[in-house]
Amino acid sequence: MTEIRTQDLLRAVFGHAGFRPHQEEIVSHLVNGGDALVIMPTGGGKSLCYQLPSLVRDGVGIVVSPLIALMHDQVVALKQLGVRAEVLNSSQTAEEARRVENSLTAGELDLLYVAPERLLTERFLTLLDRTKIALFAIDEAHCVSQWGHDFRPEYVQLSILHERFPGIPRIALTATADAPTRAEIAQRFHLTNARHFVTGFDRPNIRYHVRMEAGGAREALLRFIREKHPGEAGIVYCLSRKRVDEVAAWLCSQGLTALAYHAGMEADGRRRAQERFLNDDGVIVVATIAFGMGIDKPDVRFVAHLNLPKSLEAYYQETGRAGRDGEPADAWMRYSLSDAIQLQRMIVESDADEAHKRIERQKLDAMLGYCELTSCRRQALLGYFGDTLPEPCGNCDNCLEPPQTWDATTAAQKALSCVHRTGQRFGMNYLIDVLLGKDSERIRDFGHDTLTTFGIGQELGANEWRAVFRQLVARGYLFADHEAFGGLRLTDRCRPLLRGEETLQLARQAAPAKREKKSRGGEAKSGDPLFEALRQRRRELAQKQGVPPYVVFHDSTLAAMAAERPQTLHEFAGLPGVGERKLETYGSAFLEVIRTFNQAQGEQPWAS
Repeated sequence: MTEIRTQDLLRAVFGHAGFRPHQEEIVSHLVNGGDALVIMPTGGGKSLCYQLPSLVRDGVGIVVSPLIALMHDQVVALKQLGVRAEVLNSSQTAEEARRVENSLTAGELDLLYVAPERLLTERFLTLLDRTKIALFAIDEAHCVSQWGHDFRPEYVQLSILHERFPGIPRIALTATADAPTRAEIAQRFHLTNARHFVTGFDRPNIRYHVRMEAGGAREALLRFIREKHPGEAGIVYCLSRKRVDEVAAWLCSQGLTALAYHAGMEADGRRRAQERFLNDDGVIVVATIAFGMGIDKPDVRFVAHLNLPKSLEAYYQETGRAGRDGEPADAWMRYSLSDAIQLQRMIVESDADEAHKRIERQKLDAMLGYCELTSCRRQALLGYFGDTLPEPCGNCDNCLEPPQTWDATTAAQKALSCVHRTGQRFGMNYLIDVLLGKDSERIRDFGHDTLTTFGIGQELGANEWRAVFRQLVARGYLFADHEAFGGLRLTDRCRPLLRGEETLQLARQAAPAKREKKSRGGEAKSGDPLFEALRQRRRELAQKQGVPPYVVFHDSTLAAMAAERPQTLHEFAGLPGVGERKLETYGSAFLEVIRTFNQAQGEQPWAS
């Protein structure tokens, strides 16, 4: 009987004819009172795994989330579905909070989203003591891990849920957790008897593209947006607040709609930027890498990085904000060696203990290794999280345009020997001058014109040597010593290479990027007059209610309308994402657009 009710609610409330992979097993386990730890990629349907059981079970589902913006977005979307959902966090007035609390204790809510700080107060816990609770859902569960990329101290205290409400099922969810982080989540939340659902980390709709570029990254970004994603929503990440402001202003000067978003801005400015990003089409947000956006916008068509992320966990989470609707999207990155050196310096100068610094260095090394790959990026990214992909993906830059490699063993040995002979205290440009045999006063003063490595590198040009040094640093053969003003030092890893016990293949200097066609999948929508008419109607309906357009319907639902052109409410109900409430609220308005379009095209109402 419970299974029938679950299927009925899936169709009637959420408008889905069936579950996505793994959802049904997770939902069933939770409905039957089991605890769960769920690792599911962004866009894989994590939210449904606790939203649906909250509707099936008696009581209210309590959802713990650290992201105020995300909580608000999900509650707005749930209300559109007819679900009795509310939020409690610091952004509300005392009067609003009292109204929500009264609804909670009166049993008038299906779901309540709450910040961890609010949940942990004794006053709120006492309210929960008087409330019928269906389940607890802990979103962004990786925040409990001190080894993760987004540690929140208050998350550690959420173990109180197990101690105070032992009979209530709990589900912890995250998109980014390697094996050690998963073990820590289970231990800290006392999920020792919970079932682990690791559903895989692959986001096949995302195309990965990475290139090292010392200069011109901003111009490359502009070409990428104009050629592949004109008029589409995207996020651009930068390493510093200053660069965020500069890039946003520059993109605006080039005719794009770009907004800055970082922690140094006034809260009102961030709020306005966020609202425009959610409510307007084609808005680009430029943000700091360290600042969590917490925005549940499904139609972000690209995420671009203009600097190196500090870890693959951070990179995976940030790129995962693209294509949450399952439609094609791009993860595009340009980085430089100075990014790596700056991140290394931040680790060295941080107040963390040596154990944490060692972990952070290992994570940065893994990030650099990913960037320097010449093989399938998706296989490497999934492998980092313990997932596997049997064959190359065919949807990353290295698969689509395999980089040229060359046997750089001898060149690397010369570079490493030059570092050693000059005393492991000089930067890349000086070392290149020695290898090229430059006649400079500085080289003569140090006596380096008499070294055996002086002038032995004239078979390569300066730019080619820069590529060699960058890749040697990225692959861990060299380390930039910040205490010695960035001088390059040898690591233990270089010994086998210097001894001739191993060879080294490096990527050739990349040629200028080819101009690519607009991202695959976009052609079906771009320029379709019916799709644009439907999007305009969606915009009008959203503005009247003061909600983001995607809350009315996702782009994928509009695309299905444009392709199938339903003529009756019964046909409209069969579209993906159309539940009973949305059919009743919006069906006639969109059918009117389709009929008007058909008539203008001279088609009969029943024509396809």
